[in-house]
Amino acid sequence: PFWLNWLSIAYPDLKLRLVVTRSAERFVTRAALAALAGGGEVLLDVWPERPAPTALHVELAEWAEVVLVYPATLHYLARLAVGLADTPSLLAVQCTTAPVVVAPTLPPGAAASPVYRRHVAALAERPNVRVVPPVPAVSATTGRPDAAAAPPLPDLIAAAEELRARLAVTA
Repeated sequence: PFWLNWLSIAYPDLKLRLVVTRSAERFVTRAALAALAGGGEVLLDVWPERPAPTALHVELAEWAEVVLVYPATLHYLARLAVGLADTPSLLAVQCTTAPVVVAPTLPPGAAASPVYRRHVAALAERPNVRVVPPVPAVSATTGRPDAAAAPPLPDLIAAAEELRARLAVTA
């Protein structure tokens, strides 16, 4: 929520589409995010129970000029890295040609794990994806500085601009 407020001040003309995972709803409500994002709809990352007039994943993949996954849990990052597309947001990110910038937030020990490093390496092979390394953080569980938090949003914006420039040169 803090970064949504910051975005609205720093980039008042920015158009946002927010998609929230079920995991994220344990920490923040969609209503709170909608209020901070200018009142737009905040979508839940689940397939609709009823047929919809449009395919959300196609709409998101084609609409986005840049995709920020902020914050990305180890679970989401892993699903993205292995090519899973079991939710609308994952399928959109798997199919978009837009720059995708991922900001991991990790529990204690995850940043040093071979599994995390393998997934980051797999994502590094994709020309339109960039993982911005997490920053040291205090674990809410252990109280020790052994966790990793998503980097500040300005770092992601800079990474997205670099990625957009690189993709434009290769296009």
